[in-house]
Amino acid sequence: MSSSAPTRRTRLLSDPDVFRYVAARIVSLTGSAVTFIAMPVLIYGITGSATWTSLVIVAEAVPYLVFGLWAGALADHVDRRRVMVGADVLAALALATVPVAYWLDVLTAAHVLIAAFGVRTIFVFFDAANQGALPSLVGRDRLPAANALVFGGSTVAETVVPMAAGALIVVVSPASIIAVDVLTFVASAMLIRSITRPLSGARDRVNPLRLTAVADGTRFILRHPIVRVMIVIGILVAFSAGALMAILVVWADRTLGVQEGDWRLGMLFGAWGVGGVIGSVLVPRLMHRFGGVRAALVTLPFAAATGVALAMAESWVAGALAIVAWSVAYVLIATVSVTLRQQVTPEPLMSRVMTAGRMVTFGLGYPVGALVAGALAGVMETDEALLLSQLSLAVAAMIAWSSSLRHAPRRLEVAED
Repeated sequence: MSSSAPTRRTRLLSDPDVFRYVAARIVSLTGSAVTFIAMPVLIYGITGSATWTSLVIVAEAVPYLVFGLWAGALADHVDRRRVMVGADVLAALALATVPVAYWLDVLTAAHVLIAAFGVRTIFVFFDAANQGALPSLVGRDRLPAANALVFGGSTVAETVVPMAAGALIVVVSPASIIAVDVLTFVASAMLIRSITRPLSGARDRVNPLRLTAVADGTRFILRHPIVRVMIVIGILVAFSAGALMAILVVWADRTLGVQEGDWRLGMLFGAWGVGGVIGSVLVPRLMHRFGGVRAALVTLPFAAATGVALAMAESWVAGALAIVAWSVAYVLIATVSVTLRQQVTPEPLMSRVMTAGRMVTFGLGYPVGALVAGALAGVMETDEALLLSQLSLAVAAMIAWSSSLRHAPRRLEVAED
């Protein structure tokens, strides 16, 4: 791959452009962590319904399924920096409608869902460009460390922010604290705009909206045996994540006795960040020792066990510890899967392959998991619904260990374009 990334082995954050990129992602994800808590709490407060609450997760995930392929094709044929900056600005404007409507006393559950859908649709185009930008910025050899740095930095924020947001919701409405996320979108746009090195390779004149251009990423995934299996695993892991996030607030209320406004709700969300930090520290070490594919194989049985432990928790402390363990496994699998795709994909296909992968995991697995868990929570105990939905992790482990992943080489090479 042709890249303008420095070849010398410097610390990643000593590179000003990498620092700006990581700072932009951490700032943006800090704001997203606020919205991540505020949106389901807000809509649960409006409706008191587990089904409506799960629809927030669906509204945030469906855009990948609808727009993912088109966003990837666009990002592979235009300047990725412009896409990222423009998307940040548009997302800030769309999200700002929620606190404004609340302050004017006209906010409805439908408005929250529409805003969640709109912001996430814009983010699909940002993420398509972002997934292709990082390999151009740091080079393929440094991708495990770079992805772990982004995950680690963001989850440090996600450890502190949810606890602070959980406490803040006691005295400030969830709609009002969403305004914080609006500001972080603006800050992210400014930081990305200041990156000096290109975030894209050479561009051709192919129309990005042509069906053949759009479908190239999907064809690559179907042809590559390792990527293909990892995508199937990713769908099942995303299903478990969507299920957990869709009913976490409801589960905390009905099973653990932690209601809206209770500081312990922030601790439960903060446990996700603690596990994310641990997982991000482990990723480069595991990939260096075992290789990416073997690291995934080792992690998946552990992930299945954490899903069962999560459903069996009967106190908020046990629930928080189980979330930590679950989050460690989730971050490991997600980071390894993303890194493997980035390492084997030719640069001209990078955004299309990455968004096609994200589309079927977070555009399909995530919302389906949310819908299933929300429906189950409406007809049975919440912990039982959680247990059934987390069994997808056991299925993922069985598929991985019975597939070609067991014989994959330690180091994967870039596939031919």
